[in-house]
Amino acid sequence: MVETLGIHDSVAQVFPPETLAAYLREEAPSPDLDVVVVEAGDRDALADCDALVTFAYDEAFLAADLEWIHSVQAGVDRFPFEELEARNVALTNSTGIHGDSVGDTVAGYMLSFARRLHRYRDQQADREWSWPAHDEPFSLRGERLCIVGLGGLGRGIAARADALGMEVVGVKRTPTPVEGVDEVYRRDQLHEAIGDARFVALAVPLTPETEGLVGADEFHAMREDAYLINVARGEVVVQQDLVDALDDEIIAGAALDVFETEPLPEDSPLWDLEEVIVTPHAAAAHREYGERVGAIVVESLRRLERGEGYANRVV
Repeated sequence: MVETLGIHDSVAQVFPPETLAAYLREEAPSPDLDVVVVEAGDRDALADCDALVTFAYDEAFLAADLEWIHSVQAGVDRFPFEELEARNVALTNSTGIHGDSVGDTVAGYMLSFARRLHRYRDQQADREWSWPAHDEPFSLRGERLCIVGLGGLGRGIAARADALGMEVVGVKRTPTPVEGVDEVYRRDQLHEAIGDARFVALAVPLTPETEGLVGADEFHAMREDAYLINVARGEVVVQQDLVDALDDEIIAGAALDVFETEPLPEDSPLWDLEEVIVTPHAAAAHREYGERVGAIVVESLRRLERGEGYANRVV
């Protein structure tokens, strides 16, 4: 039974901790639930918690005798699964709440490249009034998008691309049909899937299988006028191979929300490439982020009261 639920102050990277605390105090099934904000490094406050909602991972979590940890992100690659399992600590995530915000962001990237909006924004800073070359702008209608990973994020991307009139294909481990996706390929058909796509969007979780999934061979398999979009994890792409592919014009450009090192170092060449859009791991940002996380946490609390399992359990 969860009597004290902590909110680690690392969630401030995506929303104010008190936003979530207020939601949980209002919506939790038990009026006796104590919701506290735990500052990083406060081991005493952490030890008083039965469960913790967090953005970051700290080794102190293992020593705190927690029953349950909830990640505000869908990706949980930063958490040590084996150690948590050995200590019988449940781990849950926030998958399912980011599809619309990430889908909107990816649609924005594609519209920016197609309509040259990123270039106009750069020109605005220089008060430059000029049209692009006549053959640069295009419409998204009829263009092919390949989404690698058709979970919650991928389906959100697919829905928006389909509404824009794009031809949508995807890649997933089990090639079962997905709404809004015209054709689904297996992972071992990756090169075939991306080979004729104007846009390739990565939306897979980071696992040993997906680390380094896209490198030099994959860039050579793509069209010269193709754009890579990464809203997965930085390590899914071999970043130096991407820089080389952009420098050598093997692909046309990239929209990147995630990187091998975050924040992206100031000396990274990606900052200076005209056909690269850099965003600060913010594709899922939403003013209702805290409440959306809270809804999943509350569902788990309700299930626990009924003697059922956690929502979105990973470990």
